[in-house]
Amino acid sequence: MTPAATTLAAAAGAATTGNGFLSPTGVEIAFVLVGLATLGAALVTVSTKQLVHAALWLVVALGGIAIEYLLLTAEFIAWVQVLIYLGSVIVLLLFGLMLTKAPIGRSPDADSGNRWVAAGVAGIAAVALVWVVVDAFRTTWIDLDGPVQGSTKVSGEILFQHWVLPFEALSVLLLAALIGAIVLSRRNDTANDAAAGEKKGQR
Repeated sequence: MTPAATTLAAAAGAATTGNGFLSPTGVEIAFVLVGLATLGAALVTVSTKQLVHAALWLVVALGGIAIEYLLLTAEFIAWVQVLIYLGSVIVLLLFGLMLTKAPIGRSPDADSGNRWVAAGVAGIAAVALVWVVVDAFRTTWIDLDGPVQGSTKVSGEILFQHWVLPFEALSVLLLAALIGAIVLSRRNDTANDAAAGEKKGQR
């Protein structure tokens, strides 16, 4: 028997002796429920016309992803998700909304009219992502009751050896977004001051 056939046979044996899809464990049920809640929060985030509500629903979606990491025994990645995305990205987003004086209520002009195009692109991207993940991890099984597979050392080495360029590019992008929000807010203040000065001069 070839090594590939042996690996497939071992994976099939593990699948038959495990819980399987017909007898899910409590962790698997919680994973599905949290995933559905996260998906619902993400849909509300991209469909609501209130920018502040969209940011708050994004907090729920990113928090759900962190819980999913915890259920997969990836505690380090879960806390990185909380500290970086919930503690930094969302705060930066809210600062940008406040600095640019975004409307608090409904914003009809927030809809570009290309919902179906965006939905189609999102659907194609989701199908491609699911296909890639399933194809890559088809014979991989995670023992949730066993020892933790990853560690802080391994995750740090992978991040700063193979993904350091995207990591730094994201940092520069967030900094540029904050600077852009400050510039836009200063322009609005200057324009408001000029308009107020003209009104006083007319009086």
